[in-house]
Amino acid sequence: MQLTILGGGGFRVPLVVDSVAGARSRVDIDQIVLYDLDPARLQVIAAVVAEQLAGRPDAPRVRLETDLRSAVENTDVLFSAMRVGGTEGRVRDEQVARDLGVLGQETIGPGGLAYAMRTVPVVDGVARLVADVAPQAWVVSFTNPAGLVTEAMRTHLGDRVVGICDTPIGLLRSAARALRLPQREVTGDYLGLNHLGWLRSLEHDGADHLPALLADRRLLLRLDEAALYDVEWLQALGSLPGEYLHYYEPSAAREQAGPGRAEFLARQQAAFFEAGPGEGAAQRWKAALAERENTYMADARTREHTDLSGGQREGGGYHEVAVDLMAALLTGAPAWMILNLANDGVIPTLPDDAVIEVSAHVDAGGARPVGPHAPLTLAQLGLVTSVKASERLAIEAARSGSRELAWRAFAEHPLVRSPELGRQLVDGYLAAEPLLREVLTRP
Repeated sequence: MQLTILGGGGFRVPLVVDSVAGARSRVDIDQIVLYDLDPARLQVIAAVVAEQLAGRPDAPRVRLETDLRSAVENTDVLFSAMRVGGTEGRVRDEQVARDLGVLGQETIGPGGLAYAMRTVPVVDGVARLVADVAPQAWVVSFTNPAGLVTEAMRTHLGDRVVGICDTPIGLLRSAARALRLPQREVTGDYLGLNHLGWLRSLEHDGADHLPALLADRRLLLRLDEAALYDVEWLQALGSLPGEYLHYYEPSAAREQAGPGRAEFLARQQAAFFEAGPGEGAAQRWKAALAERENTYMADARTREHTDLSGGQREGGGYHEVAVDLMAALLTGAPAWMILNLANDGVIPTLPDDAVIEVSAHVDAGGARPVGPHAPLTLAQLGLVTSVKASERLAIEAARSGSRELAWRAFAEHPLVRSPELGRQLVDGYLAAEPLLREVLTRP
C-alpha cells in the first residue's frame, strides 16, 4: 500500500516516516511518496529519512515527487501536512497581530485566520484532485488550523477526510499518567473545536476517574497542563481544558515579549536546511528537533514541568495519531480516538457539517463521533459558536475573495471583537502577505 505525504519537505516528516516504518506489522505501507514544491528541502528530508531507514530490511520504499498528480495517483492514504507560505508566512501571521496588540499565534485568533485564508484555496485544489484521481484514498489532514482546513476539504471529499491533532490525546494521557492508569486503555468524553476543547470524563474499567483527579491538588500538579493553568481553576471548571485554551486568557496577548515562536523556528529551520543533505543530516535533525520541542509553549508555561530532552513531549505526537488512524481505516481494526469530524448533531447549536473535535470510533467504515457526550456549558458553548462562526466566515472569504468577509472573520473572533481592529488586521495582513493578496481580490 502507498502513503503520500503532502508537505514532504516539512521538518517533522521524518517523525512520520519512522512511525509508519515501525508500524508495518499493523498496516503494510510498502511505499511512501514525499511530495513538496521545494526540491531542495525535499532532498534534505530524504537524506534524514534514508539514514533513519538504513539497515531496516522491512523499510518502505521512499519516492520523491514535485508533481502533485503523480504523487496522488494510486495512493491508498494521503497525509496532508502542507504549510502554505512556509515558516516565513508563519512569522507574518504572528507579527501582524502582535504589532496591533492582539494575540500572535499561528492557529489561534487572527494568525490562524490569516493562515487559513491563504491555505483554503490550496487545499480545495488538492481535495478536488484527490476526488478525481484517487477517490478510494483516505485523507488525514494535519494542516493547521486543523479543524477549519478539514472542514474546507470535506466540501469535496466528505467523510473520506479526517482531521487530527495530538493535543487532545496528549491531555488524555497526561491525566492517565497522573492517576497511574494504563494510557492506552483510557478513554473519555472530549468535545469542542480544534485547539478549543475540554476533557469531561476519564474512563477506565467502567469508571470515571476524572472526579478523583480534580479533587486532589497533588495529582493535578502532575499534569503537563498544570504548568499552564491555576490548579484551583481546573477544580472549579470540573473539566480539563486543552492547553491551547490558555491563549484565550486576557493575559496571553500581554505576555508577548521579544521574538515570537515563529521567528525562532524560522531561524532554526533555515539553518538546518541550509546545511544541506550531506552526511550526518539525521543527527543534525535530531538536535534541532530536541531544541524545538524543549521550547514548545515556553512563553505560556508558568514553570518548568516536563522533561523534553528526548526530543518530543509525552503523550504521543501527531505522527503517532496519524499512524493509529491510518491503521484503523485501512485494516478495520477498531480504535478509539479524538478527531476532527463533522458535527452531525453532537453540538446541537452548530450546523451538522461544521467540523468539531470529538471522541470517536474508527474502523474500515470511517470515523464517527462516539458518546455519550455531556452538553457544553454555556460559557464553553459561547466560545465554541463564536470561533466556529469566525472560521466559516474565513472559509467563505477565501473562496469568494471578499475582503469584507475577511474583515468580518477577524472582527467577530472572540480575541478581537472590534470592527476597527478587524479592519486594521485585514490591512496589515494584506500589506505583509503576498499570498493573501492573491486570495482576497475583491472589496
